[in-house]
Amino acid sequence: MTEQREASTDAVMTRIGQAIMLLHGGDREEARNRLGALWSEIGEDGDALHRCTLAHYMADTQDDPGDELAWDLRALTAADELTGERAAQHPDAPAVSAFRPSLHLNLAADYVKLRRPDGARFHLDRARVASGVLADDGYGAGVRAAIARLELRLGEL
Repeated sequence: MTEQREASTDAVMTRIGQAIMLLHGGDREEARNRLGALWSEIGEDGDALHRCTLAHYMADTQDDPGDELAWDLRALTAADELTGERAAQHPDAPAVSAFRPSLHLNLAADYVKLRRPDGARFHLDRARVASGVLADDGYGAGVRAAIARLELRLGEL
């Protein structure tokens, strides 16, 4: 049973990864279609890590800033479900703590696009605090630099 669940988990993450490759390759529409179909399969009650990852990238496929915000909020909600005991049981939970600064950063950027500076400041503060868990590597440096850039942009609103 455990092996079957692990294979299922790998298959879902593989499919999410394939859609992400399409997105990064410039095919936003096909990525959106595949992520949407996968969201329908896993549902609102599916594995929180799957929902978090899928929603995080689904947000990037949206044309409307309001839709992007809705998907980023879904991603954060799913990440919040991976705390405490649940996170300790999930084999990929440590990755979620490193993902949280990016989740808040994306929400801050969504609120900037929607010209809602209070929401942007709230999530930018959360991103800055959460960034303390990031390693001193390319990913961590990139997220911290994006936080600084958005902070400057927010000061212009």
